[in-house]
Amino acid sequence: MTAPPAGNPAAPATAERERLNPLTSFAVAGSTAVMTTAAASWPWSLTVVAACIVLSLAAGTAHRVLPAAAAVMVPLGLSLLVLHGLFFPEGRTVLAAWGPARITAEGLDFAGQRTLQLAAVVMALLVFSFNVRVPDLVAALSARGVQGRFAFVLASTLTLLPAIARRARSIRQAQESRGLVISRSLVSRAAAFRLQAIPLVLSLIEDAGTRAAALEARGLGNAGPRTSYRMVPDSTLQRAARSVLVLLSLAAVVVRVVLAGTGG
Repeated sequence: MTAPPAGNPAAPATAERERLNPLTSFAVAGSTAVMTTAAASWPWSLTVVAACIVLSLAAGTAHRVLPAAAAVMVPLGLSLLVLHGLFFPEGRTVLAAWGPARITAEGLDFAGQRTLQLAAVVMALLVFSFNVRVPDLVAALSARGVQGRFAFVLASTLTLLPAIARRARSIRQAQESRGLVISRSLVSRAAAFRLQAIPLVLSLIEDAGTRAAALEARGLGNAGPRTSYRMVPDSTLQRAARSVLVLLSLAAVVVRVVLAGTGG
């Protein structure tokens, strides 16, 4: 192993990330998403978003994580704002009204909290996706008894969000260069979404077929024992931490269900 180049500020962060097992990173991201959803608290969600921004800046992936998060959250946030901001049945404080549509303070508050909660979940998963190495994740899953093909498919799925965001952006740019104009009206946006979604889904299906053929050619569908030549470091402390995170996630879900059942 060669020493990291002198004067490279990203080298310590990279070395630290390489000592972290991918399953530990996945456990942190997954448990964060579960506990954020169960907590449904805007201070917690805001803390998670801030922590994800700091981690992506420290890892040098903020220039990829933040645009991908924006590509996912902007349409979701706008849809939540329209749905709950204008048509929130529990809204009492009416700020403006146009026929059946009413902008209420309660609806805006609910939409803002749900948007922040979703942003925390999306950013936690994106930080993991942009920092994990697929070969390391496949090796770690295989070492835990997960079959080779399933391990590769699972690892590819977990890291698919960045690829989808890049591909969707490329499709939109290509269609805009051919004359596609997206106005502010809902009809125009719906038509543009259909024109972009169809080639995106078709390209993902084609990519899945190519990956499946490559996996079959490399014998990942064959049964029998396997030998991995890629060693991924792990430790007792990390295994214990993963178990604690899983227990905390389950506890958060149980508490949320109990509170919902008692009206809390």
